[in-house]
Amino acid sequence: MSAEEPLFRVVRGNPTAEELAALVGVILLRSRPTGTPAQAARSAWTRSARPAGVSPVAGHGAWRASGLPR
Repeated sequence: MSAEEPLFRVVRGNPTAEELAALVGVILLRSRPTGTPAQAARSAWTRSARPAGVSPVAGHGAWRASGLPR
């Protein structure tokens, strides 16, 4: 593939610039790795604020329990 050759081309129809932009966005999103890069970018301080697997529980005494060590 040369530098001048497009990555894809429209073979049927006449899409608007907005439709082409939406298509490019979907292609870019689908081509990203399936990992969770957003989690990897979080700092250790942020990760320590809410340990993994611990979710808040609603109910009687939940507010008090939220401040107690686990």
